[in-house]
Amino acid sequence: MRRGPVAAAGGAVVAGAVALTVALWPGGDGSDGSGPADPPRPPSDKESAASRAPSPSKSHPLSKAPATIPAVREHTAARGPGWRPAEGKGRVYVRDGDLADEGRLIAGELKLRYAGEGRARAGDVELALTSGADAGPESYTLSVRARTVRITAPDEAGVFYGTRTLKQEVAAGRTAPEGVVRDRPAKPQRGFMLDMARKHFDVAWIEDRIRELGDLKFNQLGLHFSDDQAFRIESDSHPEIVSADHLTKAQVRGILKLAASRHITVVPEIDSPGHLGAVIRAHPSLQLRDARGAVARGAVDISEPEAARIVDDLLKEYAELFPGRYWHLGADEYSALTVENPEASFPQLAAAARERYGPNGRVQDLATGWLNDRADTVRPYEKKLKAWNDGFFRGGRAEAADDLEVAYWTGKEIGAREPVEYLKAGRDLVNYNDEYLYYVLGEPNEFRYPTGQRIYENWTPRVIRGTRPVSAEYDDQILGGSFAVWCDLARSQTQEQVARGIRMPLRATVQKLWDPRKPTISWSEFVKLADTVR
Repeated sequence: MRRGPVAAAGGAVVAGAVALTVALWPGGDGSDGSGPADPPRPPSDKESAASRAPSPSKSHPLSKAPATIPAVREHTAARGPGWRPAEGKGRVYVRDGDLADEGRLIAGELKLRYAGEGRARAGDVELALTSGADAGPESYTLSVRARTVRITAPDEAGVFYGTRTLKQEVAAGRTAPEGVVRDRPAKPQRGFMLDMARKHFDVAWIEDRIRELGDLKFNQLGLHFSDDQAFRIESDSHPEIVSADHLTKAQVRGILKLAASRHITVVPEIDSPGHLGAVIRAHPSLQLRDARGAVARGAVDISEPEAARIVDDLLKEYAELFPGRYWHLGADEYSALTVENPEASFPQLAAAARERYGPNGRVQDLATGWLNDRADTVRPYEKKLKAWNDGFFRGGRAEAADDLEVAYWTGKEIGAREPVEYLKAGRDLVNYNDEYLYYVLGEPNEFRYPTGQRIYENWTPRVIRGTRPVSAEYDDQILGGSFAVWCDLARSQTQEQVARGIRMPLRATVQKLWDPRKPTISWSEFVKLADTVR
C-alpha cells in the first residue's frame, strides 16, 4: 500500500471556480463562434417582418455563467431565453459521423431524438468537430443562441466534455444560459485510482464509477489489480495466481468499452518487485528472504531470473488486454530497500548488484535495473510509463529511464526526495499526494479519510508533498493528479460506503485539476451545486 480580463461593456469578470464572464454576444453577423454559418438565403416576407420588429432578446436579462462541476473557464454572456430540452421534440444532430456515440449518449440522457448528420434548428443540439487545436484537444466551445445549442471542439473528447457541461446546465429543470462557453482543462491527466486487489469491487460498481468520472470530466481510471492479498483479473499465462474473486477478461473488455465511450483511459498497474504476494503464493521459490532466512513480505527475489520471467509474462499479457496509452509499473516499497543496510541484510541481492554493475553496485542499482527492464518489456506496446516516486533512487550506478513519469505519493520513505528534485532533473510528474488524495480504508498508519472541503480549499496540483506548493516554474511538468482508494483494511467499508465517501473528494479534486485557481464559491455552495447537478 502506498504509505503508508477583459470584459465588454456591462460585463463582469469572475475568476476561480466560477467562469470568466464576458458580456454581450460577439459580432453582429449572425456568427456564434462555433463554426461556419449556414449559407445565406433570401428572407421570406414573414422573416423580413420579424427582422424589422424589436429584438425579443432585449426583454431578457444578461445571462450568467453556468454553474457546473468542474466550473467552466470562460463564459461570454448574452441576452436571450437560453435552452431547455423539450422531451420528445428536440433533436441531436452531428456534423461528423465520428460523433455519433456522443450524439446518441446526450440524446438519451436529455430524452431527445438522435437525428444523425444534419444541422440543428430551434430546440435542437448540434455537435461538430472544428479544425485546429490551439486550445488543446480537450477544449470545446458551447454556444446557446436562438434556442439552439452548438458544441464544437477539435477532438471528440472535447465535444464529449461539452455535452457533460450541457447535461449539468439543464439538470434539475434548469436552463442552459444564453451565450458562449469556451472551456479547457488546466491539466491533461485527471485520474482516479482504485485498489481492486485488496478488495474485490464488482463490475457494476466499477461501471457506475466510470459514468460518474465521465460526467465530471476525469480522463483516467487506474486499476491496481495485483498485490499481496489477491490477483484480480483472469490470466491465461499464469492462471495459478488468480484469486477466487476476480474479473474475467470479458468483463474487463466491457469496462474498457464503457470507459472509452466516456473518453477515459484505463491505466493498469502490476506492482513489482514488491506487492507480489499473490504471485509468490503460487511460486514460493521466488520469495525474498534476508540473511537470517526471514521472509520479506510480498517481495520477490530480484536476483532470481525466474521472477523476471513470470512478471514479464504478465506484463505482456495485460499490455495486450489494455489498449490505453498509459501503464503503471509500480516499483514502490520494495522490502530490501526499507532497511538501514540492504547489502548486509540481503547478501544475495548485493552479490547480484556487484555482478551487474561492478564492485560499487548496490541493491538500489539492482532495483533500478529491475524497473528499467520491466519498462523495456512494456515499451514496445507504445505505452507511456509511470512508477511510484519511491522506486526512483539517487546516487547509484543505475538511473531510472528518462521517459518514466513520477507518480509522487509520499515523502515518508527512507532517503525521501522532495518533489522539486525530480522536477529539477526534468522529469514529468503526476500528483498523488497522500496528504490530500489518499482514501485508505480503515485509516491505518495515521491516514485519515480525506475531505472534499480540504481539497477544495487548500490543495492544488502544485501541492505535491505535504501542504506546501512547489514553485510555479514547474507547473508545466506537473501533468495532473489522481485521487486514490487503497483498501488496506478491506472490510472497513462496503462498496456503497466507499462510493459515498469519495463522492465530494472526487468533485473537489477534478475542480482543481480543471482550474487550480482559488474557487469563488464557498464550500457549502459547492456542495449544494453537487446535489443539483448529480
